[in-house]
Amino acid sequence: MRRDGVLGYGLPVQPVLLSFLRVVFTAWVALILGGLTPVAQGVLPDEVASLANSVAGWTVPTAALVWWLARSRVEAALGGAVAFVALTLGYSVVSDWRGEHFDPTFWATLGLVAGPVIGLAAHALRSTAREAAVGAGVLAGVLIGEAVYGLTVIADTTSPVFWWICAAAGVVLLGAMCVRLARPGVILLACVTTVALAGAFVVAYRMLGTVGT
Repeated sequence: MRRDGVLGYGLPVQPVLLSFLRVVFTAWVALILGGLTPVAQGVLPDEVASLANSVAGWTVPTAALVWWLARSRVEAALGGAVAFVALTLGYSVVSDWRGEHFDPTFWATLGLVAGPVIGLAAHALRSTAREAAVGAGVLAGVLIGEAVYGLTVIADTTSPVFWWICAAAGVVLLGAMCVRLARPGVILLACVTTVALAGAFVVAYRMLGTVGT
């Protein structure tokens, strides 16, 4: 039921519509980026080829899209989830077109779990000091954790260049947020979150054993 531009649940029509459109736009951009990934796997130089086969390669655009578009925690969580799923579906569709079958079920399911976390972390960068510290720690932890994984577990089969870039990006993000926060307590929170997420990432990927280029 609609009265005077308001939905039956008391939600203004225009904000709800704009929120829906932002999430849809996030999904479309992610779908395109996911479709470009299998193409990139064949054309990127060896030094950065792991970009097209890494969590960081999808975490960064997802976080950037959510940071730019999301206007609420709910929208950020939803945007993160649909972005990761769309990235996986885009990758699957283009891979099939190229004659390389890829089953998206596992990674799409994982994206439904990890996507909201990345989305909320990105949105938190705009929020209070404590939330920004945790958000930066989550994102930096993913980047640094994957770098550690790449430089240790799969060092024999991949170039170290991209992993060092990931590590540097994580350190820069953490450092920039620490400068912005400028309070010992929240800086410590950001650092602890980063270390915890990086460690959890390495452990989780060792268990999965699915990363490789």
